Amino acid sequence: MTSLSWILILFLLVFVFTFLPRIGLLAIYKTYRAAREREQVEDALKHLLDREQHGRQASPESLAGALDIQRSRVTRLIEDMETQGLLESRGTNLFLTTQGERWAMHVVRAHRLWERYLTDEARMPLEKVHGEAQRREHSLTEAQLDDLDAALGHPTRDPHGDPIPTREGTLFKAEGMPLTAWQAEGPMRIVHLEDEPALAFEQILAAGLRLGQTIRILDRNPQRYLLTDGETEYRLAPAIAANVSVAALPKSEDAKASAIPLAELTYDQRAEIVVLDEAVQGFTRRRFLDLGLTPGTMIYPELQNFFGDPRAYRVRGTLIALRKDQAAQIWVKPV
Repeated sequence: MTSLSWILILFLLVFVFTFLPRIGLLAIYKTYRAAREREQVEDALKHLLDREQHGRQASPESLAGALDIQRSRVTRLIEDMETQGLLESRGTNLFLTTQGERWAMHVVRAHRLWERYLTDEARMPLEKVHGEAQRREHSLTEAQLDDLDAALGHPTRDPHGDPIPTREGTLFKAEGMPLTAWQAEGPMRIVHLEDEPALAFEQILAAGLRLGQTIRILDRNPQRYLLTDGETEYRLAPAIAANVSVAALPKSEDAKASAIPLAELTYDQRAEIVVLDEAVQGFTRRRFLDLGLTPGTMIYPELQNFFGDPRAYRVRGTLIALRKDQAAQIWVKPV
């Protein structure tokens, strides 16, 4: 075969692999580019929705900063989104349309459901779930999102305490106020841990604070906040404390006052289940209830594990296994 023939064959192969429908290089590139453009639109919608929820209006400058892109690219993006009917420009301010708000709610719902799944089912460390959910939030259709919601037991809040939008697009108001704004005396409950900026969130987790925890302010000054949960003291700089939201104790806390976590029950103790921790959401809560772990039910440890985790418990005549972190979310009263 001549060298010219080889050249023609090589040219033909390059042409085929480049322009082949669906699996050719050009088709793959177009698919990738379309996906990237969609992600950028969805990130822009999330930014506008977040601004509106906090009583502020988005602008081309705030959008450029949030997406980390140049102003010229932002101008084209805004024009494209206006053409799609997703936003409106009024002077220097940007406003979501009804269609844009519906799409933005879909993305927020996907993000927070993914965070719930990654925390409860994938057992991913809390400081990593936001970034992973950020990557996955663009991949689900409405039907797939409904399936994920149902599989998780229709949770109402993500692992940070943020409300999860409903299928109809309703987003309930987040409860609580910043710890730095709390003036009442007595204990309070942590209802939200802000995960941005990431560095502040890591400091909150490193201090040992968690969602649903009951705390009290021992001392506050311009340099630090000193907190306690009755056993441990926690120190936070005011800027970090502002990322912790708190609220008054719910009625369920009264029941927990004389209770202990199931994980602390000794081997020879029997106990009555008092309440499930409010931090238990979605699929985990539904699984607990399906296992019969309801208030008033008797439970006790059985069949000690040499390694200590998981631990076997007898409940309603059935032997079940619970990890220590799961048992810590079930409050019981020894009898």
